[in-house]
Amino acid sequence: MPASQPARRPAGVASGLSGSGVLNIGEVLRELAGDFPQVTASKIRFLEEKGLISPQRTRAGYRKYTGHDVEQLRFVLALQRDQYLPLKVIKDYVDAIDRGERPESLPGGMTLAPRVVSDQLSRELNAHGRRLTAETFAAEAGAPRRLVDDLVSFGLITAVDNRFDEHALKITKACVQLESHGIEPRHLRPFRAAADRELGLVERVVAPVASRKDVASKARAAETAREISELCLGLHSALVHSQIARMDS
Repeated sequence: MPASQPARRPAGVASGLSGSGVLNIGEVLRELAGDFPQVTASKIRFLEEKGLISPQRTRAGYRKYTGHDVEQLRFVLALQRDQYLPLKVIKDYVDAIDRGERPESLPGGMTLAPRVVSDQLSRELNAHGRRLTAETFAAEAGAPRRLVDDLVSFGLITAVDNRFDEHALKITKACVQLESHGIEPRHLRPFRAAADRELGLVERVVAPVASRKDVASKARAAETAREISELCLGLHSALVHSQIARMDS
């Protein structure tokens, strides 16, 4: 390993590691089950196919996973679940670390300190999957309950079992800032409608693959949906900024 490449953690970090320092795919699933109960062997093999992990192989061709592989799986799965980042973006970030570079952020996602992918980092990302009570949510968003209630009323955020997720928190924080410019939740209903239309477009594109029963196809459909949504967001941003640029001319 080149001197400039950040050091990997030793293989023995996963609790289920055998004396040989490796896990089979069933043991990896048990390691991940607490944070990612829906993950299957097919999903892990799909991530391998995309180059996100590179398990060892026995002479008989069976996959064997190190502690680092488990850490990297936690990292990738957390970013997919909580930040909706395409696998290509996540892979580019991980590859940059492997090249000894120090990327500070993931495009479209959270800011990350330039660290090697570690168990601690993976669990920090998992914390972004938490759900907040209405009181905690309003306090963390810096929003009065009136604003939170209005956002729910206009369909901009939704509570599940009276708890809000990180996406609702991000939306509410943005709406707090917009309200300081006189833009109220009732003005933002077109954003909800536009998001629903974009979602409908994405669903139509991925429907042929998503309708298949195998897990790998569903994983590919979800990944394609993320990629298309990122492109839609980029297009929307470019269109708005092109019009704003005319205000300076």
